[in-house]
Amino acid sequence: MTGSSWRGWGGVGAMAAACSLALAAALVPLRDSGGPVAAPPGGPLTQARYASTEAAQTCANGLPPELSLRPDSGTMDGPAVARIKKQGRLKVGVDQNSYLWGFRDPATGQLAGFDIDIAHAIAKDIFGDPNKVQFLTVPTSQRIQKIQNHDVDMVVRTMTINCDRIKDVAFSTAYFTAGQQVLAPKNSGIKGYDDTLRGKTVCTASGSTGEAELKGGPGSTGESGEQKFGLKVLTVPNQLDCLVRLQLGQADAVFTDNALAAGQAAQDPTVSLVGSAVTDEPYGVAMNLGDSDLVRRVNKVLADYAAGGLKSEWNKSYNRWLAADLPAAPGTTPGPPAPKYK
Repeated sequence: MTGSSWRGWGGVGAMAAACSLALAAALVPLRDSGGPVAAPPGGPLTQARYASTEAAQTCANGLPPELSLRPDSGTMDGPAVARIKKQGRLKVGVDQNSYLWGFRDPATGQLAGFDIDIAHAIAKDIFGDPNKVQFLTVPTSQRIQKIQNHDVDMVVRTMTINCDRIKDVAFSTAYFTAGQQVLAPKNSGIKGYDDTLRGKTVCTASGSTGEAELKGGPGSTGESGEQKFGLKVLTVPNQLDCLVRLQLGQADAVFTDNALAAGQAAQDPTVSLVGSAVTDEPYGVAMNLGDSDLVRRVNKVLADYAAGGLKSEWNKSYNRWLAADLPAAPGTTPGPPAPKYK
């Protein structure tokens, strides 16, 4: 995303999402440099390894990482969905500290937010009951591990789809697009992701795309912030911890998804987003590489969730949680990114 506009919203030609996934069917066409190939025989582990290799080829061949499996009829009720039905509930990794997205509502004591609404919609599709979901809070740095270990069936936690992550987990199509941006005190003199950060301590969540950008690790878009601006990076388990560090004077600025930062600014009027976003951050639902039928099922849910334009369930949730702090760009209509399927 560039500037302060919100790419991926309505009329702005958005990013879509998701990744390469394992294939539970006997033969599913995949693409590599040599054309269509068949998924190998074997169980989920073999298929997951294959999907990981194919995912790496996706980015190596210059294709966007946000490509996901089409929700074709007859391929959405395989072993992963059967496993979830047998356990009697959908186990979802979420955040409870991201205001507007996944947070514990003090009025009800229940988890609420844009991500939480999506998790309820998936549970409703699988069980016919939106409340057949068990929420498990997971730190940013543990999201991939929890998915790979099947501690959770999926993570719905403002998780960005990128070339580094699609080798480890499978993603749905994108349901939102944000970008990395600086959050700073209004009187700090910091003007954005630029030389005004020189010598400053910048906080970000461990394992986040913000950390990759600041340190120049996998998933970064170029020269690290440490090298470019001489800043110091402070990492914490959860992004909300950065706002606390900022309030305590232990950090000078925060670098995070502007969608999350908008929620933090809504909680603390002494801080604000500055400058422009420096990355594109398409959010997707993350799942195990071996759970291809579940990925297709989730993509079907997201398609239904977005249907109906301004009257869609997506827009109802957006208006409830995000419209006030994340308005659509002038002249555009709020809406999810258009899906991109293989």
